[in-house]
Amino acid sequence: MKLRNLHKLLDPEIRAKNLQALRWELRGRWYDLTRPMMPDPIFIVGCSRSGTTVTYETLAAAPQLLSFGWEIPQFWDSLYGPLNNGWESEAAGAEHARPEHRHAALRHFFARLGAGRVLDKTCINVLRIPYLHALFPQAKFVFIQRDGRDNVSSMIDGWHHGRTDGDFHLSQFFGTFPEPVAIEDGTFTDWAFFLAPGWRAYNRARLAEVCAFQWVSANRLALQARQAIPAVQWVHLRYEDLFERPVPMFREAFARLDLPFTAQIEARCANLQPTSIVKGRPKRQKWREHNPEAIERILPVIAPMMRELGYDPEG
Repeated sequence: MKLRNLHKLLDPEIRAKNLQALRWELRGRWYDLTRPMMPDPIFIVGCSRSGTTVTYETLAAAPQLLSFGWEIPQFWDSLYGPLNNGWESEAAGAEHARPEHRHAALRHFFARLGAGRVLDKTCINVLRIPYLHALFPQAKFVFIQRDGRDNVSSMIDGWHHGRTDGDFHLSQFFGTFPEPVAIEDGTFTDWAFFLAPGWRAYNRARLAEVCAFQWVSANRLALQARQAIPAVQWVHLRYEDLFERPVPMFREAFARLDLPFTAQIEARCANLQPTSIVKGRPKRQKWREHNPEAIERILPVIAPMMRELGYDPEG
């Protein structure tokens, strides 16, 4: 270590991070040696801004599950992602799964959380369900959908404002993009949320078109993946039920996941408090107040997928 960096050894925050990294590495090596039993995870998947966070926080209240409390896109992308697949996208198929990826994931989980059933919610995983299913054949997937108009409107707000605890833009993970990005006439010079297959075609599009493309891509890939997953391993939720029937919705989900639905969890469900807020409290038909003109323009693009998901685009 250079002398000019010696002061860093005295910085409590740096020392704490170094000690944490050392603990994780030692636990990882212990996992390599002992290979403790780790059940396949539960993955919460859905388009960004579709209710995945409140679903995650509610399921994570079950003491039987281990969870980080945050997303881990950099980890999943390190196994297969833009920086090692030629910037193709953040999607991954079963053909991209490798035994060493499963080992790396379980090692990562064990080192940081211990042995047990892990609950993961990472935005990009809606694009890589076949990959995760190939790695973890017994994993369960909790898919949540949202009316395309509200979902796209919330994504537009997210691109503009981020959220109270962070930013959604991807240059913070990937660095400089391999080609110029000038979305919304150059207002955005990189992407937010996730890179779906075909993202390059939208590098100079209007923001509403970009968000519509992302919403359709995420839901299409999820519905296609569902066909290859046993029904017992797929739990399908609706964002709108968070308002209309939160207790029955989560009671059913907990049962499908073999988790006890306790009185404490029922009380939590009856009074959900979302933490992932971009612009005002969530509610139905919010797009009519925030981005009505933009949503009207892209409605023909999202209408077919809305119908496939059971929504009425004219309703």
